[in-house]
Amino acid sequence: MQLNLSPHPQTPPEDPDFKVWASAELAAAFGAAATLNIWFCVGAPASRFLLPEATEEGRADELWKTTCFEAFLRADGDSAYREWNFAPSGQWAAYDFTAPREGMTNADVGAPPYVRVEDNLTWWTLGATIAVDAGQSWNLGLSAVIEEKDGTKSYWALAHSSERPDFHHPDCFVAQLA
Repeated sequence: MQLNLSPHPQTPPEDPDFKVWASAELAAAFGAAATLNIWFCVGAPASRFLLPEATEEGRADELWKTTCFEAFLRADGDSAYREWNFAPSGQWAAYDFTAPREGMTNADVGAPPYVRVEDNLTWWTLGATIAVDAGQSWNLGLSAVIEEKDGTKSYWALAHSSERPDFHHPDCFVAQLA
């Protein structure tokens, strides 16, 4: 499924023709686990953006302070959810919440996500593959913090429902995965 992200009205990008989109697909299940493949695509050359350097891959906090992509997964009918953060450096984070912005803990994910970046010269993409529970229906929110080299930051999501960017708001979980 292809999904278009829109910039928050308070933080538009410098170039109004610049686009961000994503795709999400549940792959075959293996026992109790399934694979969710997510691709975030940025419709401008990577050289225009501040991309964290590839350092030591692994779990890291505060990735959202610069260019970062996020996926929020909530089981259908539940208030608890998981937030995933993916940086172009290969670093990632995963947090569990009991309710919007409440009860945050580091998520026990078992296996780390597979994060990769492809630069196509006129646009670039970040892919992330994560394990999810098979047989579950999910509400999905996808978002991005995009920082340009001049310091301009734009905040993108499938939906915005407040005056300030808030990717944790339940109204942002608009995509359905079954």
